Amino acid sequence: MNDKLNLEEKVKDAMELIRPAMRRDGGDVELVEVTEDGVVRVRLKGACGGCPMASVTLKMGIEKTLKSKVPEIKSVEAVS
Repeated sequence: MNDKLNLEEKVKDAMELIRPAMRRDGGDVELVEVTEDGVVRVRLKGACGGCPMASVTLKMGIEKTLKSKVPEIKSVEAVS
């Protein structure tokens, strides 16, 4: 399997750990892409999309979890 696809699968699996908490708050997260240099781009959906705490959720929740489960990840960015 190609390394990029393998990395993307690891990220998708790790995102499943984050989803239940986001859904309890009326939101969700969608994987947009994983770049060659380890940047994960996500789209925050539902209540999370317009929440004033979205940047905290992104960095302290999503990025922290993904980096702990997938060490190859360098950062997580939100896209619209």
